[in-house]
Amino acid sequence: TMRTLWAALLVAGMAGLGARAETSQQKGKRIVDEGLAALGGQAYLNMQNRVETGRIYGFYHEKLSGLGVDALYTNYLPRPDPPEPGFLGVRVRDARGKKRDDVILYTDGTGYEITFRGARPLADTVIKQFKVATLHNIFYILRQRLGEPGIVCDSRGSDFFENRPVEIVDITDANNDTVTVYFDQAAKLPSRQVYYRRDPIDNEKLEEVALFSKYRDVGGGVMWPFTIRRERNGEKIFEMYSESVEINRDLQDSLFTLPPNLKILKKDK
Repeated sequence: TMRTLWAALLVAGMAGLGARAETSQQKGKRIVDEGLAALGGQAYLNMQNRVETGRIYGFYHEKLSGLGVDALYTNYLPRPDPPEPGFLGVRVRDARGKKRDDVILYTDGTGYEITFRGARPLADTVIKQFKVATLHNIFYILRQRLGEPGIVCDSRGSDFFENRPVEIVDITDANNDTVTVYFDQAAKLPSRQVYYRRDPIDNEKLEEVALFSKYRDVGGGVMWPFTIRRERNGEKIFEMYSESVEINRDLQDSLFTLPPNLKILKKDK
């Protein structure tokens, strides 16, 4: 009996040593890999496009400044092989209104606001903000950036977020840009992310926070949050409540390109 007890204690001690031997980067990578698996693993990586429809709300100083019915089309571009740091491999069409005739289009490093008057090129600052937000988005990172040279995942340990235990990981790229992601310990899914950027006008440091909840299976085991909230410097700026999310639709290329003969308006400053 004593031999059995000592053997059990020895095994437990060795297991403890093995757990302690895991470095913060090894743990961070493991948590990120578990997050990817929870989102659908290979099915998530094979997701070619996504269509989210629902209600959106914009806020200014915590007061409602706009609302509408939204259809958000996202199309992923093939990743370079080997992966390139900072590659923006996505095209997005944000169509609003009942007729989906007010459109913001981000395509091939440019962007346009499309109305009945024509297509107005978006300001350089707006394009840059879109690129920064995309490259720091955990769902884009998991789909397009893992394996990119210089990407490091570093565990910051455990904590609680909204009364649920989470694992916190810093994901840092080759430019030393970091996004901090909170992964739910039980579900393994991202529940919160934080990154910082500079305002292009006054160089003020901005804290960008996004929160994700109400995950559902949107096909083939791929999980996606139906509620997304964004905050800037502690103030709520955006909410989206999806009514439906579909993946791998037969989306035409024309959704992500300007219509022929469309009038090009003066560029926003």
